[in-house]
Amino acid sequence: MDIATRVWNHKWKIDPIVRSLIDTDFYKLLMCQSVFRNRRDTTVTFSLINRSSHVPLAELIDEGELREQLDHIRSLSLSRGESTWLRGNTFYGKRQMFRPDFMEWFENLRLPPYHLEKRNGQYELTFEGSWPEVMLWEIPALAVLMELRSRAVLDRMDKFELQVLYARAMTKLWEKIERLRAVDGLRLADFGTRRRHSFLWQDWTVQAMMEGLGDKFVGTSNCRIAMRRDIEAIGTNAHELPMVYAALAEDDAALARAPYDVLADWHEEHDGNLRIILPDTYGTEGFLSRAPDWLAGWTGIRIDSGAPEAGAETAIRWWKERGEDPRDKLVIFSDGLDADRIIALQEQFAGRVKVSFGWGTLLTNDFRGLVKDDALAPFSLVCKAVSANGRPTVKLSDNPNKAMGPDAEIARYKRVFGVGEQKPLEVVV
Repeated sequence: MDIATRVWNHKWKIDPIVRSLIDTDFYKLLMCQSVFRNRRDTTVTFSLINRSSHVPLAELIDEGELREQLDHIRSLSLSRGESTWLRGNTFYGKRQMFRPDFMEWFENLRLPPYHLEKRNGQYELTFEGSWPEVMLWEIPALAVLMELRSRAVLDRMDKFELQVLYARAMTKLWEKIERLRAVDGLRLADFGTRRRHSFLWQDWTVQAMMEGLGDKFVGTSNCRIAMRRDIEAIGTNAHELPMVYAALAEDDAALARAPYDVLADWHEEHDGNLRIILPDTYGTEGFLSRAPDWLAGWTGIRIDSGAPEAGAETAIRWWKERGEDPRDKLVIFSDGLDADRIIALQEQFAGRVKVSFGWGTLLTNDFRGLVKDDALAPFSLVCKAVSANGRPTVKLSDNPNKAMGPDAEIARYKRVFGVGEQKPLEVVV
């Protein structure tokens, strides 16, 4: 595919960024089914949060164009082929991962309304409604904003400039692939949907990884690309679940139980490689020290904030203390990865645990240094659940620079979960 020519043609016609409700991350659909089963009557508000305030999205992206893209997403529904793939495909060795009642609901879904306004050079974009409906806005909304920002920069470039740009970006990625394919035992998946440069670019990077890494590339989080390229859809769960469960807690005791209530519900639905713990929502150390014994039997842990080496060492120590052999466990690294970090972590932990990587933004959006003023460099944009049934949500993380929520609630959560001093780390993406 000639991506440069397609980008050039964006200037001449409307080109929808999101063309499918399954142009989203696999974990979103898994979580949505769990929410549909257990908490479907919860009212949740999601909000856009630009951690990179130096990127003035409302000055870069035309409001009319943004509304046009969001309105298009609201017109989408599952196609027959997409429904057949979700109903009949085997995911993680399990057929009929998605239950008939959930699929019937999903097949009739149209995403609910959004609220958009400008403030201080940024967009305030919110979604409010039934939790299983509004949660499916997160990934497409981020993908639209990231790609519209890319288009705003690319629209100033001529045709041959675009061809050179993409040639350089392809070379940059291929050099990373050449380094990674020399790494013994590597297992790597694409986690880059939410902050990708564009859908076309993510699709190209997945194909490049398939060719360049072979069996070392284990799949993609993006359901549409997994379906189109006939590869594994990868994903489990995210911080959203404990954040909302915690917000619904009636008192401090219920708040302390909330992260484990989430996993108890998950435990009933899934087994094998879907039983992956994400422990850092309210601090990894405290979460593991208070975890029930049955969690130690789960397949592995995903490390998504803080120093990844420290997180893996904490997990290894915890498994040993609970009588588990870490060599039988899976550690998935997924925070701010690039080739150098992937290689270093693989070398450090290979043989001590089973190691896997979810490579995100710096796989699907590494245009750093390729245009003037670094105008295509990736930045940190998220869309998070900020309230549940009118109560604010909180995330602490293992990196205080990723914390979110009202100050008073953050202080309360730190007290309940025993979170002490934390070392701030740069949020790369």
